[in-house]
Amino acid sequence: MGSETETAPSISVIDFSTNLVPGTPSWDLVKSQVLKAAEECGCFMADFKGIPREVQETMDDALEELYGLPLETKLRNVSEKPYHGYIGQSPLLPLFEGMGFDHPQLYDNVDEFTRLMWPQGYPNFSKTIHQFSKPLAELDQTIRRMIVESLGVEHYVDEFLNSAYYVIRVAKYEAPGTTEKKWGLKTHKDQNVMSILSQNQINGLELQTKDGEWIEVKFSPDHYLVIFGEAFNAWTNGRLYCPYHRVMMSGNKNRYSAGVFSLPNEGYVIKAPKELVDEEHPEAFKPYEFIDYLKQRTKETGKTVEDPLKAYYGV
Repeated sequence: MGSETETAPSISVIDFSTNLVPGTPSWDLVKSQVLKAAEECGCFMADFKGIPREVQETMDDALEELYGLPLETKLRNVSEKPYHGYIGQSPLLPLFEGMGFDHPQLYDNVDEFTRLMWPQGYPNFSKTIHQFSKPLAELDQTIRRMIVESLGVEHYVDEFLNSAYYVIRVAKYEAPGTTEKKWGLKTHKDQNVMSILSQNQINGLELQTKDGEWIEVKFSPDHYLVIFGEAFNAWTNGRLYCPYHRVMMSGNKNRYSAGVFSLPNEGYVIKAPKELVDEEHPEAFKPYEFIDYLKQRTKETGKTVEDPLKAYYGV
């Protein structure tokens, strides 16, 4: 995980280190903090002890070993879904490589990916990825439940929680070997429901606040960055803020990051509950399916649109 530095002051830190039970005062307190962060910043740092420190440390070694594999091996990670399989070797983003697969909270799925990379098997790698992913998927469920409750539509909780699946994406950002910052990942909003991210000790992730200021995100041990995505914003009828973010690299050390992402299930129509549409909050987005939006985003025209979700599905 990251070095022990202070979190950027405009990103709040919310304590998830204790056992939070729905309906208790501690749950309600954290729930109010989560909604405030979602509305004002679109992100927060979760102080979360659900992943043992030794697993955090092992993740760094596991990602370094994974990206040390030959390119032809990494290219086995393919998917028909946009942004799911191996991405890299781009002249526009020469420092970036990314890989991912579905349902990392299930050990068998992790082991299937592992055997794609190491046909002889690699139990320690599978165990590390699974022990990292499963608690973050559970944290995602807790946070999404809190938002739905806070908006007064708790009767949709089960439907909403069951409407998404999980993907893990791990990335390597090659050190540029310069003091001048180079693009690691272009400016974007996350299209999914929610993202929970970690990194090794090398910084580089930058996030834009509502007032347009870019801040460098600094991680501490047991801190995970939660970012609210466009799909969640659309489901809440525009009540959440989705921050632009990017990765800017400098120096001589590679950056490794890992994140668990919740994505709407195929066939699920993203549509705000009728209770969240009123005179004060008129309908902000037309109903849409996530995979259709991803396909729009990957077209050449979609790469040049400033606010694609609003352009394609805004009312």
